[in-house]
Amino acid sequence: MKIAVLGAGAWGTALAAAAAQRHDVLLWARDAAQAQAIASSRRNERYLGELELPRALRVGADHAAALAHAEGGLLVVATPMAALRERLAALPDARPVLWLCKGFEAGSGLLGHEVAAQVRPHAAGGVLSGPSFAIEVAHGQATALVAASDSAALTAAAVEAFHSEALRIYTSDDRIGVEVGGAVKNVLAIATGIADGLAETGLNARAALVTRGLAEMTRLGVALGARAETFMGLSGLGDLVLTATGDLSRNRQVGLRLAAGRALPDILAELGHVAEGVYSAATVLERARAVRVEMPITEAVVSVIEGRIALALALRQLMARQARAES
Repeated sequence: MKIAVLGAGAWGTALAAAAAQRHDVLLWARDAAQAQAIASSRRNERYLGELELPRALRVGADHAAALAHAEGGLLVVATPMAALRERLAALPDARPVLWLCKGFEAGSGLLGHEVAAQVRPHAAGGVLSGPSFAIEVAHGQATALVAASDSAALTAAAVEAFHSEALRIYTSDDRIGVEVGGAVKNVLAIATGIADGLAETGLNARAALVTRGLAEMTRLGVALGARAETFMGLSGLGDLVLTATGDLSRNRQVGLRLAAGRALPDILAELGHVAEGVYSAATVLERARAVRVEMPITEAVVSVIEGRIALALALRQLMARQARAES
């Protein structure tokens, strides 16, 4: 199968490397110098420097050549959410496409499938998401993901492209649920990182935040048109647990470092990679308020990120909320 992965960040590189074990894969980088460096050294020093890329993986910066390479195969957009609209707009109108980004678009507040509906309303589109750290996928460690689309042909192509002994691909037609899970879990991971980093909290608090965070995520998703059961799957509970508890999670690291007293701009500069939860938190809250969904954990994260409340006070206010039925 011929596959073009558009975006040479950590996740795009890892997925391209995994697929190149069995398919003819071209990894496209926007920057020609970066593409040349990756092609010659067989390493993506900026994002996955420890990984030696398969010799079979092609790397280039010619966008037209990347599109031609995947003709009749699979196009995958592997950019952050901020670049999804631009990348989709550069594709031929009718070509199906799978994207990897998680979050809401800044300004519009749209999820990936909503952006695609505006930019390419007549083309099949879908998302590949789930609990996954790029470096583990790149090293062939066991991972399960979900491909979600209205197009059964596109999800079947995703399975053909990426399903292997180490990478299991499930399918879904609930794009809304899969995308809401992928977006909201980043915000909740910041909250969990903050709680884990505060001396006065413990593992009980982490369990409470993950569980009640899942309830927030589900309420928002259902209000936006998702199915509740989706959030008990890979892109909901699975991705939330990984991102909230795994120290490779950039969003969790933001929370931990905020709890250590670090300034947010310094944290983001140190990470060097996009922590989507920082940019999505306010948008998640806006979407929730628009559909009258209560999300107290998300609201606390937004207040902390915007510097309107101290970390410990935010946690105390959550604990001081009025008692209520669990569901």
